Amino acid sequence: MTDIGVEPYREITFDADGDAAPAERRALAELDVTDLVMFSHGWNNTPSVATALYRRFFAPFPGLLAEAGAAASGVRLGYAGIVWPSIRFADENIPDFPHAALATEPCAGLDPATVAALKRAFPGHEVTVDALAHLLAERPDAEEAFRQFGLLTRALVADDAESTGFAADTVDDGAAGAALLTDDTLGLCRDFTLALSDTGMPVEPGPPGPSFSLGRSLKHLWDGAKEVLRQTTYYEMKRRSGKVGQLGLGPLLGELARARPAMRIHLVGHSQGGRLVAFALKGLPDGVRNVKSVTLLEGAFSHYAFAEQLPSGLRGTGALAALHRRVDGPVVSCYSRFDTALGVIYPLASKLAGDYEGALELDRRWWAIGHDGIQAVAPCTQLTLAEVLRDGVPDSGCVSVNAESVVRAGGPPSGAHSDICHPELARVVLAAGRIGCV
Repeated sequence: MTDIGVEPYREITFDADGDAAPAERRALAELDVTDLVMFSHGWNNTPSVATALYRRFFAPFPGLLAEAGAAASGVRLGYAGIVWPSIRFADENIPDFPHAALATEPCAGLDPATVAALKRAFPGHEVTVDALAHLLAERPDAEEAFRQFGLLTRALVADDAESTGFAADTVDDGAAGAALLTDDTLGLCRDFTLALSDTGMPVEPGPPGPSFSLGRSLKHLWDGAKEVLRQTTYYEMKRRSGKVGQLGLGPLLGELARARPAMRIHLVGHSQGGRLVAFALKGLPDGVRNVKSVTLLEGAFSHYAFAEQLPSGLRGTGALAALHRRVDGPVVSCYSRFDTALGVIYPLASKLAGDYEGALELDRRWWAIGHDGIQAVAPCTQLTLAEVLRDGVPDSGCVSVNAESVVRAGGPPSGAHSDICHPELARVVLAAGRIGCV
């Protein structure tokens, strides 16, 4: 049994299809607790990194509960870590993370840890991953090399077409991620190189003038090419998180409702893990009301996901339209403008428009819920973190919390995307779940 410093703690591990071991399912159902906080990590985590994240995030909970006199009110809190097959680019910084060995220095190509992670995430594509690593290391100054890079990158996700529907954040976005999988690779590399520069990341400067002018070097666009690969794997994790949430976690919550009808469930998700726990609502059996709160920390999915009708000029509805009503309590989205992964890179990676400027200004469908909170849902309470810590959150409905006062540290390109291990955010989870008197 994993020891992360809080008890009782269990882990539930899902495969890419949402299946989990029966023994882990039983261990959850056997917990004698009144409340269970279930946390799902994001896409940039290995199982060991996920466990370290849970250890750090859950650390303040016992002290906060004791301070609030939760034991006297009969609260017995349990903890669960959700582990799902994501991928970690080892050169991405996690602010103040206690395991410094998890990170490597940023490099132009792929470090060995990331190469190994890609091979684990895409079994059967080991030769493809080696070829991608070779191109990023060599950085050839040739259009044909970029074309080959695009073909290799798309080969990683081409054989999972049956899961494509799980990538949709809005019902009308059947082409979700299509630009990454169909647009001209050289143009995508240019766009991502510009985006990386916008986050403050030092990228190799290109020559003056248009990138594609005859006779001009293309070598500087390999900075963007690495981000194209990162975001293509992100797209695969988007599909996977939706599938695991809907087909794995949702039905599991139904099982817990039958086995422990008095147990109150509180879902927490970071980044793509926020998408996973949100999509669990789609797989929740009819009539099940054991989910008492959902807290999204820098959620990496559309801010329109819960909308029953998109704003004027956009067609369709959110993929999770009205499903916040399946929660017997609030759905809380914590967001921060210091999260450049969601403020700059995410809308570009998710774009339907053909150019970088249009992705941000015209196609707001692709802004993330962790960038500006829940949108196009009425009512939706808007609060600052200070207001939540002082007054709590409403007992039901959607709530957007500006958490930039603590979610603010981290370097480019992701910024504060992973800056979530704060006692203040632990208090948000407890407040959302009405756990004790916090």
